[in-house]
Amino acid sequence: MARLATRRALLLTTCSIAIAAVVNAEPTRPWRVGLVTSGQSDRIIGWFREAFKAKGYHEGKDLIIELREAKGRYALLPTLVRDLVALKPDVIIAEATPAVAAAQRVTSTIPIIMSPSTDPMGSGFVKSFAKPGGNITGVANMFADLTAKTLDIVRLLFSKVRKIGVLTSDNPVHPAMAEVAASAASALGISAQLFVAATPEDLDKAFANMKAAECEIVYVLADPPRQALPSIALEYGLPTVYQVTSYPDLGGLMAYGPDIKALFLLAADYVDRILKGANPADLPVQQPTKFEFVINLETAKALHLTVPDQVLLLADRVIE
Repeated sequence: MARLATRRALLLTTCSIAIAAVVNAEPTRPWRVGLVTSGQSDRIIGWFREAFKAKGYHEGKDLIIELREAKGRYALLPTLVRDLVALKPDVIIAEATPAVAAAQRVTSTIPIIMSPSTDPMGSGFVKSFAKPGGNITGVANMFADLTAKTLDIVRLLFSKVRKIGVLTSDNPVHPAMAEVAASAASALGISAQLFVAATPEDLDKAFANMKAAECEIVYVLADPPRQALPSIALEYGLPTVYQVTSYPDLGGLMAYGPDIKALFLLAADYVDRILKGANPADLPVQQPTKFEFVINLETAKALHLTVPDQVLLLADRVIE
């Protein structure tokens, strides 16, 4: 009997050790996160790595980021997303509306995080902000809502402006945003003419056309930053105003919009919650709470502009 009891005790101990080993073991495979960018990924990938590390993930060990970038050539996005879906990621982060739209067309089952989207409901990505209802959730950027205030600032700096060029790409939300910009400009007695630069290679021609059309200011609708844009604007001597606040750091004149990095850090929160079992259909879409007006005085000087004190007082950040 004593020998039988010993065998039973040994068996129970062995089973306990085996169960503990299973519970404490590393995941059978690392989480796989797909990241598809409409623009360039250099800063974005760094922000996500920073955020995931802060949340306790170790890239290459329990997390793999699969990156695909369109670099402003949106026609590439469907192929890039299909490449990601073939890898069976646990979640896909889609940067900007063009990438979200491409991801939506390819998969209705893999969770998609908007990072960010301009008009999630109007684009058909979610049923409502409170209850997205499908496989898509994430961050909205509110760019269209900021247009009127941005043009008010433009009027302070350019009190006599009569005509602006509204620069778009082939971003699917730009036609509606251009209408908002034209309406806001008209309310200030400013005419607005639409110009399209579908890809980064089209920017030079678009600025040449705006110069020929005697536009005094260029208003650039939100897109992932196109690196060459500020230098082209300066080459044509056209003061250019942006919705994306990254541009003044690249030499753009001024911008008003949400804190871009904060939007991507919010997106990382969504990824973390989904990897821990949350359902994207039940995760409300979030909107930015922090906005900034940035002006580059070095660019203003190059354009021979004098920036009034009242404009400088409005700035959250001044680049000198």
